[in-house]
Amino acid sequence: MADKQIRLTADNVEDQSRQVVDVIAGGGVAIIPLDVAYAIVGNSEASIRTIFSAKNRSFEKPSGMFSNYDLLKEIQIIEPAKHEIIKAVIFDNDLPMSTVAPFRADHPIFKDVPPFVLKNSTKIGTLDMLLNAGVFHNEMTRQSMERGMPILGSSANTSLTGSKYTLAEIDAPVMDAADILVDGGKSKYANDEGRSSTIIDFGDFTTIRVGVCYDKLCDIFLKFDVDLKKIGMAG
Repeated sequence: MADKQIRLTADNVEDQSRQVVDVIAGGGVAIIPLDVAYAIVGNSEASIRTIFSAKNRSFEKPSGMFSNYDLLKEIQIIEPAKHEIIKAVIFDNDLPMSTVAPFRADHPIFKDVPPFVLKNSTKIGTLDMLLNAGVFHNEMTRQSMERGMPILGSSANTSLTGSKYTLAEIDAPVMDAADILVDGGKSKYANDEGRSSTIIDFGDFTTIRVGVCYDKLCDIFLKFDVDLKKIGMAG
């Protein structure tokens, strides 16, 4: 943590996102409010090591990346027909979701990403991209694209303890790891099960993680003749 931790109360998404992205660009760690849960993010080797250590997270579980549909189209390798499902989820129904798919590691946004960071943000040639997770997520993604740098991380909680939906719920070691924190109140999809975003593998449509809005997502996928519940969980 920096000598003086910056704490903000969410009231200006664009300006405060810029402050957060500045900290991340400088190698720091941020905790921000998302609709699905609070997230802890960075993109330097030092920040990613700090995040994994603070969360007591295994390096076998890679970080995810903030995204929007435009960035996903450039980076993830997904069959064109499957894009219609993604658009139905995030545009027609305004729901959050994480997609996992092979990706283009040669995309310019990764050009300055240290090998350690890329290794621990991907798994077996695939990348997890979080979509439509709230105003801070969407604005920070937009600014990250402008700067040509990814925002990487995971939920702001000690590993395996469930997601946190207010700053006050976040464990001290995780809070202390951040150089900047934004208090956005309670997450939109707060729940008693400690769930964050639903993660779907867009290779075979297995569910990697059942998260918020899962039943609604299942209904949307069924309209495209994909039965997520029947396909089941990934290995």
